[in-house]
Amino acid sequence: MTSAVAVRSAVQVRTVRLLMVVEVVSGLGVAMGISVGALLTRAMAGTALSGAAQSAAVVGGGVLAVPAAALMSRYGRRPGLALCYLTGAVGGVAVLASALLDSIPLLFVGFFLFGAGSTAKLQSRYAATDLAEPHRRGRQLSLVVWSTTLGAVIGPNLASPLGGTLSRFGIPELAGPFAFAAASFLLSALLLTVFLRPDPLLTAQALPAQTLAATDPAPAAVADGAQRQTLGSAARAVLASPAARLGMAAMALGHLVMVAVMAMTPVHIGETHSAPDTLRIVGFVLSVHVAGMYGLSPVVGWLTDRAGRVPVILGGVALLIAACAVAAAAGHDTALLTAALLMLGLGWSGTMVAGSTLFTESLPAAVKARAQGLSDLVTGLSGASAGVLSGIVVELSGYAVLALLAALTTIPLIALALRPSTLAAVKVAD
Repeated sequence: MTSAVAVRSAVQVRTVRLLMVVEVVSGLGVAMGISVGALLTRAMAGTALSGAAQSAAVVGGGVLAVPAAALMSRYGRRPGLALCYLTGAVGGVAVLASALLDSIPLLFVGFFLFGAGSTAKLQSRYAATDLAEPHRRGRQLSLVVWSTTLGAVIGPNLASPLGGTLSRFGIPELAGPFAFAAASFLLSALLLTVFLRPDPLLTAQALPAQTLAATDPAPAAVADGAQRQTLGSAARAVLASPAARLGMAAMALGHLVMVAVMAMTPVHIGETHSAPDTLRIVGFVLSVHVAGMYGLSPVVGWLTDRAGRVPVILGGVALLIAACAVAAAAGHDTALLTAALLMLGLGWSGTMVAGSTLFTESLPAAVKARAQGLSDLVTGLSGASAGVLSGIVVELSGYAVLALLAALTTIPLIALALRPSTLAAVKVAD
């Protein structure tokens, strides 16, 4: 048993370090896409559809999470994550081609595929928990989330100069960043393919059951690694667990609020600034937002392990509500919009880190990979709905109304988190 525990620890350390490096690289691509996606769509298809660009990427990421999770459940994390990054790279090239060809259908196909890059990033946080000890799950997961910070903060600020670099070759300034995003995804896929060995999920499945039980006493976490489960059985396992339902709801509704406000902020800023100034301001504001999402995630992970999952989820919700209130009152004040987007990122971090930790530890090992794909699908569809509706709301009623409506969507999550049956289930899981 001692030997198996040592193997588990060594593979976990190696896995987390590699995932952190890959998150830095891929964060550049995702952040550049986020910063210019809505602006490119507005230029090609109008304001009402500008939020649909983000939605197409989120839907693509969510839909592709299901087959990716099935692949990982059978063959391990490495092929699933690498394939997602390769698909995201194809999407980046398609977005670039759509701008050159002035093709709106190709634009949305490109964004749909581009979303696979975000799928890989989200699934990576689960890979960090495959072999993590129970009392360190939140921190291990948050380290991978945190490592996104460098690439994601730099990415939006690179969008303008990189777009300008390629414009001399006839490539539209708002489309150029997607070429570099595709390159970052290709490099991420290569790193995972070469270095993610041994595979953490396959290693966890291969370890003796008594070794897992010695470090994770929760019966739900010990299962026969050879048992193959379907998406339906994973869904039933989630529905049967109040703690898992809360974890999924925290991720989905937190992501919904974040996407709704974040997706329309570049469009809101662009209403009063020229194109070059818009890219510069949007790059700064979104960099601060992304720093809020990822920069303090180790602290959020530590709080998740020390204070508990539910308090951190509720703290994240409070920050999301405050962010929406400030955004609604900001008008076109860049300083206030920056503060709102910072709080929005911090609130998302609380719901995502604590929600992911609670979700993954509340399910049997045999269904975890497929259930994680299901959770990312639900989270993606929630964000996609927000992205589609956000452009319509801004077109009809304005940015302030959008922010206030986003805040109201947190009410069901608060109610679920405070239900006595949910609190009792979470206490048992802890």
